[in-house]
Parts: sequence; structure tokens; C-alpha cells
Amino acid sequence: MTAEQRIAGVGSLEDLYAELGGVEMTAGWIDRDEPILWREPDTGFRPQHWRYAVARPALDAAGRLINTELAERRNLVMRNPADPDGIATTRTLVSAYQMILPGEKARSHRHAPHALRVIIDAKGAYSTVDGVKTPMETGDIVLTPGWQWHGHGHDGDEPAYWFDGLDVPLVHLLEPMFVEEHPDGFEEVELVTEDSPLRFSWDGLQKALDEAEPDPEGVEGTRIRLDAPDMPTMALDVHRFESGEETRPARSTTNAIYCVMEGRGTTTIEGEPVSWERGDTFAGPMWRSVAHSIDEDAVVFRMSDEPLMKFAKYYRRELD
Repeated sequence: MTAEQRIAGVGSLEDLYAELGGVEMTAGWIDRDEPILWREPDTGFRPQHWRYAVARPALDAAGRLINTELAERRNLVMRNPADPDGIATTRTLVSAYQMILPGEKARSHRHAPHALRVIIDAKGAYSTVDGVKTPMETGDIVLTPGWQWHGHGHDGDEPAYWFDGLDVPLVHLLEPMFVEEHPDGFEEVELVTEDSPLRFSWDGLQKALDEAEPDPEGVEGTRIRLDAPDMPTMALDVHRFESGEETRPARSTTNAIYCVMEGRGTTTIEGEPVSWERGDTFAGPMWRSVAHSIDEDAVVFRMSDEPLMKFAKYYRRELD
């Protein structure tokens, strides 16, 4: 008897469910432990805090134990407890701490995910993206749009440390992952410059913040958004907060990761306080109320999937 004949002759819902299972269909009306729809976002990802004071000695240990021949990128991935078998920091984004020793060079490669670096401590490090070599100095933000060749090296005297941010988990979800090693190992440098649209220097960021107006809603402090048209899945913001400032709580349907570039404070995420200082990273999953309390003048980098949510018309924001 064919599947069509068996299904046509079922005499009970239980028999229908059994037959549907055999042809990889399921009834949309049945009760489920995990519903298909729910009233508001309910992510399993939780607020999480990673301390630079812990990551830096761990990277130093890695520098003694593994070189760039064995570890093409010497980095420590910040994994959320909600993703114990993976590498996601939030549902769509991942962050890591990375270190390179003086004299080292990391070979060039390219990949589908978009990436960036926030330089925490470095003097003499550099990045080469599509043949353009630019400095990576303390306070700089350097972009690596998807499928652009990139590598880095270090001509200075002390180890260099930075924050990496990528949309790898999003690419895992959607599945268009590609990666390729450069055929020459190291990409040839065609131009050396301090002025690149993919590099936002610390001095340039401070000038832009000086010219920006404080957020009239009291949520964002003083904020600038970096121009990154080739990285359309991410919003890259830099916030300045003054000592004693307390921001208004707000929630949105964006996943965000924060890297502290300067200062100290506490961020309360859905009732959970995160006390942070320079170099720290913390994650704010979607639809969790976020409010900042500043102990010392601060500059905080924030990456989020806001453009993605707006493109899909999933974006919503509420102020408490």
C-alpha cells in the first residue's frame, strides 16, 4: 500500500500523526514542549562578562606554549554558556581576545564572515587588508570585511593584544561559510598608509566624539557610528560616558557585545550587574534591559546585529 493510500484511509488522529511522521511532516496544531511562536523574544543566551585581566595572562601563557605555525590566530574565544558545544558569544556574533608577539606574522586568509579588531594594547602592530598595510595601535578599530584578504604582524617590542568581533554564528545559522588561505601565504603589500577607510584611529574617534551630541533620550551617552558599508550585518558604535552618568534602561531586538576601551562602570542587564574596566568584554543578548552606571569617564565599543534586524523588519526597541 502506498503512503497516499494509507493516509487516505486513516481512521484516527493518532494514525494520521503516525503516517505523517513517515513522510517527514508534522501537524502544526499539536501542543509542543517548544512552541512554534511565542509572545516575545525568549533567548537562552545570557548576559556574560569576560575580564581582560584574566585573558591577558592566558594569552601570555599561550604565547609561551604555541606559535603562529601551530595556531594561525592565537585567540581565546568568548563563548556564552548557552552554546556549550559551539563558539557563539550571542546568537549571531562572536568575540575573542587575540595576541601576537613581537616579530611574528600571521598568514593571510579570507572568509565569508565579517570581522573587526578593537586594539587594547599595541605599539608597532599592523594589519594588511587587500594589500593595504595600516597600523594597529592602542585604541584603534580595524575592519576586515568579509572575503577580503587579511593578515597581521608585529614590528614592535612588546606583545600586542586586541578584541576580535565577527558574525561567524550568523554565518553558521545561514550556512554560506567559505574560507580560503592565501596562495602565497602572505599577501603582498601594495600600499602602506595610516589613512584607510578600514582603520578608525583612537585620535580620530575622540575627535568624532567631541563633535557628537549626547543622546537626548539618555540611553546611549554620546555615540558615533562607524561607517562600514561592506559589513552590512553589523552596527559598530563607540559610546562616551561621563563619570557619574546613569543611562536610562532600554531593551531591543538586537544582540550586542561591548568592549571597554577606557574607564570603569557597571552595566545592569536584565537585573544582572556587570562591573567592568578597561579591556573587559560583556554580552547583552536581545530583549534584555540594559542600563549603564559610570564610575570613571568611559569609552565603550559596541557591536550589534541591528542592521540585520532592521533589514528583516524584526527590530523593536523599548525604553523603561
